[in-house]
Amino acid sequence: MNYIIIVAGGKGLRMGSDLPKQFLPVKGVPILMRTIRRFHESGLDLHIILVLPKTQQDYWKQLCREHSFDIPHEIADGGATRFHSSANGLALIPDDANGLVGIHDGVRPFPSVEVIRNCYASAAQYKAVVPAIPVVETLWKTEGFTENRDFFRLGQTPQTFDIQLLKRAFQQPYDESFTDDASVVKRYGQPITLIEGNAENIKITRPFDLKVAEALC
Repeated sequence: MNYIIIVAGGKGLRMGSDLPKQFLPVKGVPILMRTIRRFHESGLDLHIILVLPKTQQDYWKQLCREHSFDIPHEIADGGATRFHSSANGLALIPDDANGLVGIHDGVRPFPSVEVIRNCYASAAQYKAVVPAIPVVETLWKTEGFTENRDFFRLGQTPQTFDIQLLKRAFQQPYDESFTDDASVVKRYGQPITLIEGNAENIKITRPFDLKVAEALC
């Protein structure tokens, strides 16, 4: 069986909203529901695990009732950091499970179905895969020196892994350098394979991103 862990622990501070950003509506539908629906539409028959802070879980269940949202999923408790939230979601997968698991940002509702499928197909071969897109802007260091953008990519999610590899990697002690799940796996010693992402797969964190999301819908 293959899994997707969707991590949604945002507080909406940069959005300037009292409502956590994953619950904000885009064309009348909460962002988080759009995200889950996209994986359901992939046709991969993924077991969905949603990671939410305990304080947000009742509100989420209320939203599901209001929107008649019935895509099956389990809920894990959010942690103090992304590392701990991902670990809590991973703990719901049996220790002897084989297969693949993706970890995805709850506020990225527009990964293409093609990219999702490619992530899992590539992870079956390479064990650790991150979708990424080219950098189109000029890069500057704070000292003022430019960087060759051809050497850089913008990482996206779902970052997708062999289940047993990911479980072993998350047995490492937490480190502040773990900026995402792939950094945990890389520290464990596993090379990361980059595959092509899709430009629409934006992370909605600021009011401008909401406007882009409305346009994409």
